[in-house]
Amino acid sequence: MKMKSLSKRSVTLMLINIKKKEMILKAKRYGRTHPTVVKCSQQLDVLLNQYQGIHLYKDVV
Repeated sequence: MKMKSLSKRSVTLMLINIKKKEMILKAKRYGRTHPTVVKCSQQLDVLLNQYQGIHLYKDVV
């Protein structure tokens, strides 16, 4: 059976959705300003920036 190869864009989108759900759950448990939630938010920011870079420069090179 042949497995479908996932693009970097698809993988990044999956990671964004996972991190977003994680952040929402932590915010409900600890509150939006808790250091754990802030760290998760920063990690989500990094993923969003990566995705934006992939999306903006997909036709370059």
